[in-house]
Amino acid sequence: MNPLRLLAGKPRESTRTAARETLNITLDNGETVDVLRVRDPRARRIKLSVSERGARLTLPLRASEVAGERFVLEHGEWLVAQLARNGDAALALAPHVTSAIPLRGGELPIAWHEGRALRLVRGGDGLQVTVPPGVRSTSLRRALRDFYEAEARTDLGRWLPPLLPTLPRAPSRIVLKVMSSQWGSLAPNGVVALDLALVLARPSAFEYVFVHELCHLIRADHSRAFWREVEARFPHWRDEREYFHAHGRQLKASLRALLG
Repeated sequence: MNPLRLLAGKPRESTRTAARETLNITLDNGETVDVLRVRDPRARRIKLSVSERGARLTLPLRASEVAGERFVLEHGEWLVAQLARNGDAALALAPHVTSAIPLRGGELPIAWHEGRALRLVRGGDGLQVTVPPGVRSTSLRRALRDFYEAEARTDLGRWLPPLLPTLPRAPSRIVLKVMSSQWGSLAPNGVVALDLALVLARPSAFEYVFVHELCHLIRADHSRAFWREVEARFPHWRDEREYFHAHGRQLKASLRALLG
């Protein structure tokens, strides 16, 4: 036997990727919903889930399409209730059409202007947006993201200084990004990551998540000692957890709709 064949081991099987297709399904109550059907080679059972992106039906390779649609119909009431939690998510930003954007638990009015350069500036009681003719949607979304990040950093800059004397060290960096399920995290190197959708929430909810992640600089777990650290700095943290339970999915869905 060729010894090189022993060293090479078994040949790798070809990697099979998940196949995706969006279905339009009419439920027993007459309501029509869009469901993303994903046939995943790693799946072991049929699964129906809902996130800020909408409904998702995951099928194992051997499950039939009919069985999948039947599964959706059997869980129709649950599906409608979960989709309702997304609330009225904001629509994509449209020049001279969108009248307001979500910010800090409320809505910020937009005044549109035509000009040679794209600009987003806080002015008066709203947001002054100057757009050139034929502005690209990608450029507009990028500018809105920069605006949201600047607003979020303004809040963080107000909350951080009073907390620093109570921490063993300062965070090495704070990054804002679009997160799928989490609201924040702390990396071993001290980098705090926060979901940009937090700036759409009421300020107290945003502040709670920030305090929560900073407290992980003291305790890396979620022990009773950790929660005592959180409570010492933010006594009403339970109220904010309830707020995210009720409105979190809508906040994430709104940010995704606005930023694409």
